[in-house]
Amino acid sequence: MDNRGSFGSRLGVVLASAGSAVGLGNIWRFPTEVGRNGGAAFILVYLLCVALLAMPVMVSEFVIGRASRANTVHSYRILAPGKPWVLTGFMGVLAGILILSFYSVVAGWTLNYTIESFGGQLIGAQDFGAHFADFSSSPIRPLLFVYAFLLLTHFVVSKGVRDGIERYSKLMMPLLFLILLLLVGLSLSMSGTSQGLTFLLRPDFSRITGSVVLSAMGQAFFSLSVGIGCLITYASYFGKETQLVPSAFHVCLIDTLVAVLSGFVIFPTVFSVPGMSPDAGPGLVFITLPNVFNAAFAHAPVLNYVFSALFYLLLLLAALTSSISMNEIATAFIHENYHVSRQWSTVIVTSIAVVLGTACSLSFGLWKDVTVFGMGFFDFFDYVTAKFMMPLGGLLITVFVGWYLDRRLALSQLTCGGNAWNRSARVLLFLIRWVAPVGVGMVFLNELLS
Repeated sequence: MDNRGSFGSRLGVVLASAGSAVGLGNIWRFPTEVGRNGGAAFILVYLLCVALLAMPVMVSEFVIGRASRANTVHSYRILAPGKPWVLTGFMGVLAGILILSFYSVVAGWTLNYTIESFGGQLIGAQDFGAHFADFSSSPIRPLLFVYAFLLLTHFVVSKGVRDGIERYSKLMMPLLFLILLLLVGLSLSMSGTSQGLTFLLRPDFSRITGSVVLSAMGQAFFSLSVGIGCLITYASYFGKETQLVPSAFHVCLIDTLVAVLSGFVIFPTVFSVPGMSPDAGPGLVFITLPNVFNAAFAHAPVLNYVFSALFYLLLLLAALTSSISMNEIATAFIHENYHVSRQWSTVIVTSIAVVLGTACSLSFGLWKDVTVFGMGFFDFFDYVTAKFMMPLGGLLITVFVGWYLDRRLALSQLTCGGNAWNRSARVLLFLIRWVAPVGVGMVFLNELLS
């Protein structure tokens, strides 16, 4: 394990981990949830949930990964030898492959829209609902973009930890932020800015209900990509000097900034077009927003071109940074457990994702009548991972660190060797033991019953 690779800098640790967390959920799902749940009030509840729920789960994954310095399966074998906890690691590997498979379908759509936006094909009035339906149901075109996206992910992961994941995270994350800030600037110059900012910044506390709190808890949990072992794997590449609590704080801060800033991009734009609603739902990105961009920039086609091209490039970068971490979970497992080279391990994982991604993509067209428990492959993989694997994994991870793992070992990891019995470590351990399991358990039950 000594030559398994490691991150070369503190910046690399934060940007790679933040890249794992930042994904389509920040730019697509977060604005949808904000729109459905009342704007600013939801954001405040979300921020509280990140601090009390998601960050403790993230720190728990960091503790497991750095303490074991092994992949997500072998980490449990080291820390709990001969115990069934190792099943949590196997579940994480399986979840990572399943998520990568259906995630690559949406990422492929994003890649197609990025190319179309740079080619000017999204400019001008047209039926974007029919446009998206024709594309997604085609038997060939979506597959080409799925494969292209998986090859991009494969290229980065096959290069290794420092030359692949860290190097490209240092390139993509600053570029993602630069594009996001440019889009915010353009969005705030639009006619709907005042209405959009009011929606995002002026909370109506009467909108906070039990369902809103549960939605905020779920979004905080899923937004940070915790519960399947991505961050266990990444933390196994941390150096002994890496401070886990500040690193987790910075990752949560970056992830939240991306999510909130995406709201500053989307809502002033949506409110600039009469008749458009902020709760457009999952069709927001591929159907609603192209219409919004064309209406909002009707008298400025150049701005429409720039805005849409940058927006879909932003989405593509976010998708890629997350897919890299999902591929790495299984690649690290195969590489270390079966002593296969990293290059061949990545080939195996990518090949599996190609086969499963093909099934997920075809479930929108050619195989739409092929079902598993009444669902197409895409919906089934999404359902199993979102409703079961991620929340159950998060629950087991916090219980493992909070109740099974030796308290002294946990504190040693949280304080970089136990030299400082600092207050933040004790507070986080309390949250890991008592607060996070209850919160994640509520998310689990809500997902099961919804």
